[in-house]
Amino acid sequence: EVVPGITSAVAVPAYAGVPVTHRGLAASFTVVTGHSRHAVDRETNWEALAAAGGTIVVLMGVAHREAVAARLLGGGLAPDTPVVATRWGTRPEQASLRVRLDELGATPLEPPVTLVIGAVAGLDLGWYERRPLFGRRVVVTRARHQASALSVRLRDLGARPIEVPTIRIDPPADGGAGLSRAVAGLVDGRYGWVVFASANAVEALLTRLPDVRALGAVQIAAIGPGTAAALADRCLVADLVPDRSLAEGLVEAFPDPPGPGACVLLPRAAAGRDALPEGLIAAGWEVDAVEAYQTVRLPLGDADRAAVAGADAVCFASASSVTGFVDAGGAAAMPPVVVCIGPTTAAAAKTAGLTVTAMAPAPTIDGLVDALVGALGLTPPADH
Repeated sequence: EVVPGITSAVAVPAYAGVPVTHRGLAASFTVVTGHSRHAVDRETNWEALAAAGGTIVVLMGVAHREAVAARLLGGGLAPDTPVVATRWGTRPEQASLRVRLDELGATPLEPPVTLVIGAVAGLDLGWYERRPLFGRRVVVTRARHQASALSVRLRDLGARPIEVPTIRIDPPADGGAGLSRAVAGLVDGRYGWVVFASANAVEALLTRLPDVRALGAVQIAAIGPGTAAALADRCLVADLVPDRSLAEGLVEAFPDPPGPGACVLLPRAAAGRDALPEGLIAAGWEVDAVEAYQTVRLPLGDADRAAVAGADAVCFASASSVTGFVDAGGAAAMPPVVVCIGPTTAAAAKTAGLTVTAMAPAPTIDGLVDALVGALGLTPPADH
């Protein structure tokens, strides 16, 4: 398979904020390689390039930058000709250095570097290196199948996500027998409400539902906006989403039962908190709490520990990810910034002995990222 791309000779300068052509400064550009002394000394007429004007982009030229600069100066380029040297272009490790042509040879550089030489290198239309999380390393502890949404948001803001899943979502221990009985109860009209306390519960129950119309007479509650969004992905609108996105908030907002025997279906994790079913029972509801999935803790390998130790921050999107991370030994190399998605997760972190730097203003991925941006704005980056 051939995937059309953009040459690094154009992409890297663009990420460094340098257009290779610009009205009044350069009408053309030339791409050359400087990977070998033979290429520098014999294959490229540097003096002709200097005389021709325009922009010169040098790939793989770090080792012979002194010779390149000398040849261009000898060809007539001014000593103060701007140069931009960009290392690891387009990646979160990107770093750009701006020097004069007569300083290039003595400037410490390590490959891989793309050199842009010419008047356009005096422009600074930077955008990538100015993103709010540029260059930051952020540990993502969500289960692997859920990590991508958070990782994408972090990359969009310039960060390098380090996915270290500490939990895995497995099917229920009974093989789904409880869920099958719950689905039968939905079809028979046993339940007046279905209460979802997580997006995983939404997935677990609805994948077993043969026809979404079985929910026609049932009202639906979601513990927070993330769970409501998971329902919306299946074209279901939650009838109730509490202002406080935790079990106690849902119990407070839940209506009184219409009469004796009114029943609620609660698909949940095997080790879920009891605050929700106990609160609903205390309010007069019958509750069928059905195991919808298991949260399995995963160990941290040596590579994971090293990655965590060099990170700037860690994000926790659930209480189970906190306990999984701590039990796996991640707390021994805890990054300086700890951000939690909500109060339940923050409470689990504090119980585990962690210092919570920030908590999301809203219990969503966007809220988690907003809190992270705010927290890292006050903290110097780790020394990578």
